[in-house]
Order: sequence, then C-alpha cells, then structure tokens
Amino acid sequence: MPNDVHLVGSVPLSDAEAVFRAVSTELGPWLKRVPDGETGARTNWIRWQREMLNQHPAMEVDPTIPPQEFRLWDGRLFRTMEMLRFRPGTDLDSVRFHTGYAEAAIDSYATFRRLRSDGLIPPRLRFQVCLPTPMATGYMDIGHHSRADFLAVYERALLAAVSDMIQAIPGGDLSIQWDVCQEVVLFEGYFADRPANYKQQVFEELARLGNAIPTDVECGYHLCYGSPRDEHVVMPKDMAVLREITQAIVDGLTRPLNFLHLPVPQARSDDAYFSPMRDFSLPPETDLYLGVIAENDGEGD
Repeated sequence: MPNDVHLVGSVPLSDAEAVFRAVSTELGPWLKRVPDGETGARTNWIRWQREMLNQHPAMEVDPTIPPQEFRLWDGRLFRTMEMLRFRPGTDLDSVRFHTGYAEAAIDSYATFRRLRSDGLIPPRLRFQVCLPTPMATGYMDIGHHSRADFLAVYERALLAAVSDMIQAIPGGDLSIQWDVCQEVVLFEGYFADRPANYKQQVFEELARLGNAIPTDVECGYHLCYGSPRDEHVVMPKDMAVLREITQAIVDGLTRPLNFLHLPVPQARSDDAYFSPMRDFSLPPETDLYLGVIAENDGEGD
C-alpha cells in the first residue's frame, strides 16, 4: 500500500488510545507512523510548557518589557502574553526544566504497544513523537534579555527528555518529528526583536536537534506557519523561506532525513507559490508531505 498520509501531531480526541484506534482504523493503510494526538495536558501544543515555567523557581515575569501581542496574518490579535525571564542571580548551570515530554511519550508507547499486540495497529507503523524546538517556547514566552540563556538551558532539558525516550522505546518503533514554527515566522519578520544572526542560530539549532537522534530512530521536521484559530500567523508569499530552511536542514544533518512536511495555505494552488522548489532535490530517503488538507473544506481537500 502507498504511504501517502502524514499526521503532524494534534488530534482532538480524549486520550492516546482513542487517537490510536481512530487513526489506525481510518488511515492505517496510508500511514508510516502514528502520533498519540498530544491529548490531555499537551492540548494547545506548547501551552503546558508555559504552565511549567510559571511554576519554576528560577523564572519570573520580566518587568522590564511590556506584554507581547501575537497577531494573525491579517492583524487580528489572538493572544497577549507577559514575557518571562530568569530571576536575577540564577545559576544557569543548576537550572533543570522538567518538560514532561519523555513521560508522555513512554506512557503513550505502552498503549501503542498493547494495541499493536491486539492487532489494531499494523506492525509496520512506528510510534511518532512530536516535539517543539527550543525556539518555540523561547520566542513565545521568554523576553529577549533572557532568551539566549533560556534557549541553551531548555535545549539541554529537551534533549535529556529525548535521551530518556530513546532508552525506553526501541529505535525501530520510534519516529521523532521536530515542530518548526517560530523559526519559520522568524524568517518572515514576525518577531520585532529578531537578532542579526537569526539564520545561523536557526540552522545550528535544527542541525543539533536532528543529529541528536540515533539513526535507527526516524527523524523528520514539520515546518509550520502557525495555526491559532486554525489560521496562519503569517501568510507566506511563496515557499522561498521553506526552501531555505529545508536546504539548511539537509546540509546540517549527518544522519538521514526520513520525512519532511511543508505547509500550503488553503487558497494557494497556483504555480507561483511552489515555484521556489522547482529545482530543489531532497535526499532519496526523505518522504515529502505537503499540508493541503484544510478544516471544513471537503471540496478543496
């Protein structure tokens, strides 16, 4: 059977078992990997990381900068957030963030394995873990004065969680997807405090994250323009930014890139949107998926 469908993460069902059952039943023949739906505390993507940071003794609201406004592509305000910082005098080497991603993955894998043993999940499917990059929380929740320090500390915590997953889940059963959103809109000028060397920072981060994954574990990237209220925060002119970031991922990895997901705005079926990819070649082992399924658009889909 062809493997033409990829799910980028969130599924609005009650728990991992409900997701596994629904997805395997409806889409099983067309999938290579299946996520647990990011249910429960992980609903709304990285919102639960903000809750963790709010309670962390090393963090506090940054009183030196105003709350940050986040807007959709047409200027509509969808969120205002107070930005956080490390408390003055914090020893950064001693800070430990408990992200919760390892525990969530290990719990969901136990359900995945049980349902596979029962014959519900096809044996060829991998369990897919979707993880945000450090810049996701770093740009949404952390003030620019603390951001560089935060990114280093949070990346350390995130890779520790990945290490725990890898030790608990057989490599042949595991697929890790890095969710790349804030980096994409950073390229589009969405954040007012974009550093001068932002491209280098993004490219180096994405390479480190991918190269931290052993080669027996699948590794892929989901590039994204955001989806609050099921709309983009930036409406891309074309795929030029996606191509630039994808090329950097391919160049920076010392391991195979197993899959890549690139977004397509609902209204864009014209050649101009796709034209930057005209002469681009992915490695032969990379599965390419385009995000062309939109909410409540049966005809368009």
